[in-house]
Amino acid sequence: MGVKFSMDGKVALVTGASSGLGRHFALTLARAGARVALAARRKDRLHALAREIGEAGGHAMSIALDVVEPQSVIAAVARAAETLGPIDVLVNNSGVANATAALDVTPEEWDGTLDTNLRGAFLMAQAVARDLVARGHHGSSIINIASVTAFRTAGQLAAYAASKAGLVHLTRVLALEWARHGIRVNAIAPGYIETDINRTFFASPAGEAVVRRIPQRRLGRPEDLDGALLLLASEAGQYMTGSVITVDGGHVVSPL
Repeated sequence: MGVKFSMDGKVALVTGASSGLGRHFALTLARAGARVALAARRKDRLHALAREIGEAGGHAMSIALDVVEPQSVIAAVARAAETLGPIDVLVNNSGVANATAALDVTPEEWDGTLDTNLRGAFLMAQAVARDLVARGHHGSSIINIASVTAFRTAGQLAAYAASKAGLVHLTRVLALEWARHGIRVNAIAPGYIETDINRTFFASPAGEAVVRRIPQRRLGRPEDLDGALLLLASEAGQYMTGSVITVDGGHVVSPL
């Protein structure tokens, strides 16, 4: 790993770190040398992940967090910064997705998806940015985890797609406002990445049909996101802000 991609001495906060991509992001940053604050609602899983990182020679702490609750967000950011130091990298990964036909989406389901995926991401970014500005700490990176659905349509994902499209534009707006404070704001837009949650679906005939529409004809693996993550988190991406990196096997450029 080149020196520019190293995370040695850096502090990273990862939301939704108890499972899936959040867990993978936390492990990747820890292996690159970062001290990682693991944040999510399921503290038992966070404790287990912190132990795993520690046993591998890294450093991690777990923090209870509900991104839709402002006081929980403020407390989590304060605890991470007080324990590990100013946050150099925030990975805004917490998210929910419900496959519901638009005609059947309830106001509660709509609000729940937008609250977690968009409002929660903003609250986290704002709390981290406020802490950094107050400390006069420059050179930090906020990485929002968006989705290829921000650019392509998909049935039964109206609320999810809307939230991720909003997150992409929020990324650009915050990048503009916070550049003067030395805070970079970028996003990663993954395509279909295989995880424990979706593995069964993609093994079904319907899931196999989806994979055939991906130009590379395969699902992404969590490690396929490592390059984009470390580029945006490290000094290698220090002149990047307001960027959205799509990692989707060519899905976003596939023909209609």
